[in-house]
Amino acid sequence: MTVGVLLLAAGQGRRFGSDKRLALLPTGRTLLAATVDNIRQAGLPLRVCLRPGEDAVAAEAGLSLVDIIICSQAQFGMGRTLAEGVSRMPEWEGLLVALADLPGIKPETFLKVAAGLESHTIVVPTWRGTPGHPVGFGKAWLPQLAMLSGDSGARDVVRGAGLKRHLLAVDDPGVVQDIDLPADIVGHVVTPP
Repeated sequence: MTVGVLLLAAGQGRRFGSDKRLALLPTGRTLLAATVDNIRQAGLPLRVCLRPGEDAVAAEAGLSLVDIIICSQAQFGMGRTLAEGVSRMPEWEGLLVALADLPGIKPETFLKVAAGLESHTIVVPTWRGTPGHPVGFGKAWLPQLAMLSGDSGARDVVRGAGLKRHLLAVDDPGVVQDIDLPADIVGHVVTPP
């Protein structure tokens, strides 16, 4: 079963005050580069959703043209970005939806969520009972994801899945430690390079 990661990195980051994807973490890497590195260490196929004209952002994170999906409708919200990404991704049997502002997720967590798709159709990692990312979706859910719009992303799809959703407890606080404000970077634990 081929499971890939669709990394949503086309947001505006308005609350942060600047492009948070390029913010430096305590490791000296940018937020986006750290997130991409952790996914690559997991060894899963990767596609990154960016806005048009973001060649410099892509280059800084070490992304090639093959890695990128340009989402021309990203300004309409995370749901629309996810829909564009899903509609243009490779023929994967499963998909992990990851967010660029969660740079502390361990590579092994990506692998655990991907492995969970072997027996469940939606897999949500949790840390101490709190749901986080990346969220895994089996192939049956991709058409529904491709129809999303607005800014809620796949939240309503996951909530509406009921018993088809599997909560996977992981020993990884990175699944819930998103960076929304500059103060969130201070003391943020990230996976070393």
